[in-house]
Amino acid sequence: MQIYHHRQLRQLLNLKGCGAFLAFPLIGISLLVFTCCGYHLRSTGEPIGIQIDTIAIPLIKSTSSQIGFEGEFTRVIREEFASHSKVPIVSRKQADAVLIVRVYGIETEVLSYSLEQDVVQGQNTTYEVTDTRRIRIKLDARLVAGPTSKIIWEDSEMEEKESFSVGTDPLANDYNQMKAVIKIARRFAQRMYLKTMERF
Repeated sequence: MQIYHHRQLRQLLNLKGCGAFLAFPLIGISLLVFTCCGYHLRSTGEPIGIQIDTIAIPLIKSTSSQIGFEGEFTRVIREEFASHSKVPIVSRKQADAVLIVRVYGIETEVLSYSLEQDVVQGQNTTYEVTDTRRIRIKLDARLVAGPTSKIIWEDSEMEEKESFSVGTDPLANDYNQMKAVIKIARRFAQRMYLKTMERF
């Protein structure tokens, strides 16, 4: 066992204390660097990193001929940003960043059907009746800097799908399909919001 004299012990403690003193600024600098890297979220939902004070979400473009489709889709996306972020939504001319969305693919397919029988010209006939359909929507979205149009993030292959019930009433079918579209829009909106916040 090594025995230290009082003088040696004081010198050793002084050296250790000096090392600890020098370590504190280094720890502080490290924490400052990690907290300023800009790739995490504040608990308040405000962005960190790149400065953005306003955002614009114009009416989406779509290949769909369904009336009200674009308006409902845009409303859902705006609500997602407004409810989770303190960044105000403004017109495109006033915005620091602009979210541009274009729907380029809308497909529906039969998901399930039932067999029904009927008498046609005195003969029993069996035919298929659609019970459930599925709508699939593909879009591209990008967030650009307002003044320069520089791309902040871009995703050209976003896709979501949702099923809806089908009956004999065309109005009810249209209503059910629109509900499915709104569900899809909400999921798209959540993905776009997270993509946006990850950059700030």
